[in-house]
Formats: sequence, structure tokens, C-alpha cells
Amino acid sequence: MMATPPHIMIQEVAPRDGLQIEAKWVETSEKIRLINSLSAIGFGRIEVSSFVSPAAVPSLRDAADVFAGIERRPGTIYTALIPNRKGAELALAARADELNFVMSASETHNHANMNLTHAQSLASLAEIVKPARACGAMVNATVATAFGCPFEGVQPFEKVLDIVKRYLDLGVDGVTLADTTGMANPIQVSQLVAEVLMLVPADMVTLHFHNTRGLGLVNVLAACDTGVRRFDAALGGLGGCPFAPGASGNVCTEDLVNLCHETGLRTGLDLQRLIDLSFRLPGLVGHEVPGQVAKAGRPLDLHPIPERLRRSA
Repeated sequence: MMATPPHIMIQEVAPRDGLQIEAKWVETSEKIRLINSLSAIGFGRIEVSSFVSPAAVPSLRDAADVFAGIERRPGTIYTALIPNRKGAELALAARADELNFVMSASETHNHANMNLTHAQSLASLAEIVKPARACGAMVNATVATAFGCPFEGVQPFEKVLDIVKRYLDLGVDGVTLADTTGMANPIQVSQLVAEVLMLVPADMVTLHFHNTRGLGLVNVLAACDTGVRRFDAALGGLGGCPFAPGASGNVCTEDLVNLCHETGLRTGLDLQRLIDLSFRLPGLVGHEVPGQVAKAGRPLDLHPIPERLRRSA
């Protein structure tokens, strides 16, 4: 008897990571509409927005209004990115189901991204877990630049693993390894993920890849082959870090779903509905988006036979 194909959990991050770098202001009502559409497609996790300084990320200054306006689908976890205790308090007030805390493996990038040292970031996380528990919210902790930093270069595995251990000691519910600027390669991914899975159960680990250098989907396969089943992705391939030079978009959701379905992995997501939603993005952000499947169509979306061939048949 054939084994049941693995189920891949895809967390949709376009409303937060996808829109944070956009120069064009996306109206609050349009953000809410996008999130509601993603909920209707059936995502188990959606990263709604982030509670950071509006001066640092003005495109998400309406985070509280977006959380207040969305229609919450039973079974979907609505996540907020937070950098510190103040952000956590705002996210909990907005009834976020999960707080996604972020600290970079690179001290330099952590300064650029959060204006904090590692010690300050970890002290903030220590202050966040207990109040989150009291509100019934989960805490996920992300290691940004886990596969490389645009300022410092490759980050030693030991450094990343030490941060993961510190996160676990503080009681987080999950850990994300983020390839913030698309510097990862599949060999590096397999090696680091194997080390992390010796510390953390696979169902607590998420991988966050960018397609900056065209290796995003290859890196997903490498992580999947090593045992990870949870991945971040952004509709249309939107996104990037405003504080990391050269950080272009995330792995594209519809491209990833197509890869999964073509290779026998289950996602529970309807590819055509994702493509239809992706078609709305250029009007939302004011430019074309990098996703490929929406442009090319599904692999078996066949085309009419040319007229000259039909006449000669």
C-alpha cells in the first residue's frame, strides 16, 4: 500500500512581508480584502502585519486597524511580527493569535533591522512569552539572516544553533530560520536544518526563503527532504527586507503550491484560486510581480491547436 504523501503547511506572509517594502501605500480596506481572500482559500496561518515603529515601516502603520477589520476564519492562525515588548503589547491588544518575534543571527543586521543588540533582543523576548501565554497567544521566534548576512557574510552554524537554544529556553512555541536576503544554497540548508532538527521537533520549525538569487524553491525542496514541513511564502513573490540591501521577494506562494502538487506533496490549497488572487496584485501594488505560474498558467492548462494544424487534420 502506498504511503500518504506528506502535507506541507504554507504560511502566507504577503500582507506583512510582502507589503512592507512597497513604496505605494496600500489602503487599509485593500489589505483587509486581501487577507479575507487568503482566509477563504484556506491558509492555516496568515501573517497579517507587524507592530513596529511607523517611522521605520510606514507601509504597515495601520496594523491595528487591519487586525480589527479582518474576518477571522475558524482554524486559521493570524500572526503579527513584533520586535520588542511594546510591539507585543500592541499585537496582543489587536488579538493576534501568534506573535512572531524576530532577531537576526547577524549583530550588524539586528542593529539595522531592530536597532537592538542581541542581548537587548533576547531580554525583550523574555518579557514577551509570559504575557502572550496569559492572553492565549503563541510565540514564534525567527532567526533572521540565518543563512547569511549582507553585511557580515555567512553566519556560523554554531551561532544560529545557540540562538535557537536560547529561544527554546525562553519557552517559544516555534522557531523560524529565515534566509532574509536569499543567500542560502541547498547544501547549506540541508546541513543547518539537520542540526536544528536535533534540537527542535519538525512540527515546530518553519523555513522562510527568499528567491533573490533564484534558489528559493530548490532550498524548499532541500529543507523538505531533510524533514521540515512548514514554509513561509508570499503571494506573487512579493516582499523583501527594507533593511537588507538586495533583498528581493519571498518564495512565491502559487509557484510553491505548484511545485508541491507536481511532486506529490499535499498543501490543501487550490492553485487556480491562488492564481486568480495573484492577478489582482499588480493593481494593488502598482507594478508587475515576480511569480511565474500566474504568468504561464498551470502545467496542464492546455492551449488551442493552431488553426493551420486543425485544417490539415
